[in-house]
Amino acid sequence: MRKPDPFGFDISVSSAKKKKPRGRKAMSGASETSTRVCDHEGCEEPGLYRAPKAPDVLDDFYWFCKTHVREYNTKWNFFEGTTEAELNAQMSKDKVWDRKTRDFRDPEARAWARLGIEDPHQVLGDNATRNPGRESGATTGRRLPPTERRALEILEGRDDWSKAEIRKSYKALIKVLHPDMNGGDRSQEEQLQLVMWAWEQLKDSRHFK
Repeated sequence: MRKPDPFGFDISVSSAKKKKPRGRKAMSGASETSTRVCDHEGCEEPGLYRAPKAPDVLDDFYWFCKTHVREYNTKWNFFEGTTEAELNAQMSKDKVWDRKTRDFRDPEARAWARLGIEDPHQVLGDNATRNPGRESGATTGRRLPPTERRALEILEGRDDWSKAEIRKSYKALIKVLHPDMNGGDRSQEEQLQLVMWAWEQLKDSRHFK
């Protein structure tokens, strides 16, 4: 037995239907409140059933009686006038619920591309494929993060350099690559951006004094 609502609200489905009778449809799809006449030429029956006027106009309707809506639906072809290419394109969209597939590429990879690096793993240099620290008899210099190691290589530096020496190499490369030093030649701008990126990685590094 249903308990009465202490606040006096009736939220049952039957109550909602009583309050909003307009536009109510029967189980057959007929609009019981429609006062239209069937749009089929010569028919005077009530137009209780709506049907879209065209595949590309799905929000504008004809109103038919039961007999003529069945006749209309029998002849209806959503893909009428569609080429084979358009049909295949629509089928492809339907496979993913008409949602475009997002670009699977990592946004970070595109950020590296602005620095002239097509593959972010290039930043690792040789460490991308091997671990030199585990090589037998290997004698390495400073243990640097992969990004700083790559930056040092770009600036043509060595492990035993000081930050002042690295900065000196950075300035020398800037003079060689900058368009203002090459008569406005911008063909080396990508290398210039890479050198600038490398200095940004090392100028505040705690691994170089």
